[in-house]
Amino acid sequence: MSGHGTPIPMIAHRSSGLAGTADVPGDKSISHRSLILGAMAVGETVVTGLLEGQDVLDTAKAMQAFGAEVTRDQDGTWHIHGVGVGGFAEPDQVIDCGNSGTGVRLIMGAMATSPITATFTGDASLNKRPMARVTDPLALFGTQSVGRSGGRLPMTIVGAVEPLPVRYTVPVPSAQVKSAVLLAGLNAPGQTIVIEQEATRDHTERMLEGFGATITTEVTDEGRVITLEGQPELRPQSIDVPRDPSSAAFPVCAALITEGSDILVPNIGLNPTRAGLFTTLREMGADLTYENEREEGGEPVADLRARFSPNLKGIEVPPERAASMIDEYPVLSAVAAYAEGQTVMRGVKELRVKESDRIEAMATGLRTNGIEVEDGEDWWIVHGKGYGNVAGGATCASHLDHRIAMSFLVLGLASNAPVRVDDGGPIATSFPIFEGLMADLGADIRREG
Repeated sequence: MSGHGTPIPMIAHRSSGLAGTADVPGDKSISHRSLILGAMAVGETVVTGLLEGQDVLDTAKAMQAFGAEVTRDQDGTWHIHGVGVGGFAEPDQVIDCGNSGTGVRLIMGAMATSPITATFTGDASLNKRPMARVTDPLALFGTQSVGRSGGRLPMTIVGAVEPLPVRYTVPVPSAQVKSAVLLAGLNAPGQTIVIEQEATRDHTERMLEGFGATITTEVTDEGRVITLEGQPELRPQSIDVPRDPSSAAFPVCAALITEGSDILVPNIGLNPTRAGLFTTLREMGADLTYENEREEGGEPVADLRARFSPNLKGIEVPPERAASMIDEYPVLSAVAAYAEGQTVMRGVKELRVKESDRIEAMATGLRTNGIEVEDGEDWWIVHGKGYGNVAGGATCASHLDHRIAMSFLVLGLASNAPVRVDDGGPIATSFPIFEGLMADLGADIRREG
């Protein structure tokens, strides 16, 4: 069953000649952070290009519940009138973050050092996900949390009345945990220091600097040491959100495996902490080029051109690249099915605790479509069959996970028999225009029933 209403079964048929321009939505990570930091600034932040998927809309509602004024113009421009660092009001109702692990964890961090109490919940998928990875470091500030067994939602967070500055080493690579601690540190006196041994996406650090916070990053023997000066007055910003590289992954990968394809995906954020998939695809022999490289709002941006690539080769993806492409491993595994030889992915245990166990979900679905897969706790290997040799024909479970659903639909665009997913409904949480965009490019993806 879907956590988003009645299940929406979908099917992908073998297609050819994908062509045109794929205007993918705004970056989800930057969209969440724009709303949260806008709410913590003093004055009006104006955001264009915001991703209007359900995950981000839930964050917008949460910021309203904490006292910020959040409005949207008819042309899609968003306005956030912030309440300042430490200015959050106590919400009257439970904060429902839907399907968004990013949203709930960042919001918990943002309110954790204010003397208020808030209760968080989500859909069936989010309520299974671990929150202790965030609530444990937040407790160091003086925050209290009470949730279900295993540190799961629904959960009540009692903000610290007299927060303490924190020095915290992130135990596993996680931009969400790092960001939650930094957001909590905004309302703590002195310096909050976060140390990460492997670099993760740095949108929070870039955006904090843009909003006027004093934040530095130093590479030491301990790892990346990020130091934030607490209790700044954040300045409102005008933000033009780049297009989401995680969303771009799906039309790009579809073009690479679909005969005769040539598509352009403009204005994609190429932050080096996010662009690992595109580097990996090029190493596999993909005809993927960057055009019009530039910088916008402190983020590197380019237009991506992706063409059919029938001679892809399996590779071993460097484990240290995992943090820069963790959400893209499912669709990479679909592409790997069409490569010659093994694609080896290691250091990916984070995939076990996403919206679903993404290793298990993809391995099971690929096997039912005729692909050999080996997997362990933090690794998996896809034995590619080369272009034209993927059987397809199976129905795959999406497990309430948007990326699993889209990855199998991409797989079906080049398989010998159609590939179905049991529920495409969750796709709307991150990529609400996926169906229309893929249809405009020429992909044969349909709803069933």
